[in-house]
Parts: sequence; structure tokens; C-alpha cells
Amino acid sequence: QVQLVESGGGLVQTGGSLRLSCAASGNTFSTYAMAWFRQAPGKEREFVARIGWSAGIEDYADAVKGRFTISRDTVMSTVWMQMNNLKPEDTAVYYCAAKMAGWSRGDYDFWGQGTQVTVSS
Repeated sequence: QVQLVESGGGLVQTGGSLRLSCAASGNTFSTYAMAWFRQAPGKEREFVARIGWSAGIEDYADAVKGRFTISRDTVMSTVWMQMNNLKPEDTAVYYCAAKMAGWSRGDYDFWGQGTQVTVSS
């Protein structure tokens, strides 16, 4: 089992920045990849970014490419997502997720409780 705790959400104006953190605990040495997803009101949860745990390979959704950066520290078992040039359409609950195998954008095994990001226009 892996437990995930997100932090860093909040209210920011259009064009502002936020940095989300996700602290992992438990069986983290078996982690294959970690990711961020988001869910806006009335919409389905969508993939935002992912990172390979050992090699650090990154992958981004088109909507955030060039504005968001995912990073990780395997010793601290922490993943961050730096979000710059935020837009109102980035408003959502952001979830951290971890998986033990497979490089697909889906099928994550463990989820955090989510952190709210609100971007005002």
C-alpha cells in the first residue's frame, strides 16, 4: 500500500503560479510512476502530468505543456508540480496518484485526497 498526501493548492489570479506537493509513504520502493490528475466541477477526471519514478521521464497533457512541470525526489518520496501562467480553466481539484507497473496514462493504483486549485479571472 502507498499513502499519498497532497498540499499546495489555493486561490490565485490568472497568470499566477502555484506549486503542488505530494508526499508518498508506505511501500514506495515499488513505485513505477506517479502522476497528477484533475477534476473540474461537472467534468470527468483528466490526466495532467506523469513522471517515471526511476528514470524521471516526464509526460504532459497538451493543455498544460509548457506551463506545468512535474518533478520528483525518490529519497524524499515526494512529487511536485510547478504550475505557471495559470488560467481559469485550470480550476479543479488536483489529485496525486501512484502506480506499481505500466507506463500508460491510466490505471493508477493509489490516490490522494485531492487539493483545490482555483484560478480567478
